[in-house]
Amino acid sequence: MKLYIARHGLAVPKDENLDCPLSERGRRDIARMASFLARTRPKLSRIIHSGKTRALQTALIYSENIGPGRVVEEVLEGLNPDDDVISLARAAVEWEADVMIVSHLPLVGRLVAHLITDNSDQSLVHFLPGTVACLDRGNVGWTIAWIIGPDLLGG
Repeated sequence: MKLYIARHGLAVPKDENLDCPLSERGRRDIARMASFLARTRPKLSRIIHSGKTRALQTALIYSENIGPGRVVEEVLEGLNPDDDVISLARAAVEWEADVMIVSHLPLVGRLVAHLITDNSDQSLVHFLPGTVACLDRGNVGWTIAWIIGPDLLGG
């Protein structure tokens, strides 16, 4: 089972728009990331997001580009920036199919750290806006398969 942990794309500053939607650059970055991921043919069954505008927009771009049949769901608890990662990590262990989580800092970094080291305070991944980490759950636990940010894709 693979778990794709994604930080939303670059957002408009709060002083410009209280909802903080994706900026034009954020949309372009996520579209490039989604195009890259589509070429890897992920077997995502669903994409879950925090419900904040920028996370929803990011999830929808991934869904549109990766292919039809991907369920995009808002998760009301457990995906906000400062939520505790333990219940989310426990849920992920039970998932049978590949899932993408679209969320925010510091949650995405803390979730990766918790799944890999069992210590959510350890810093393992520098999640710039639009970064995706792919974790693989094997017989012994989680490992990092790869991490990529939009800056590596050019543009």
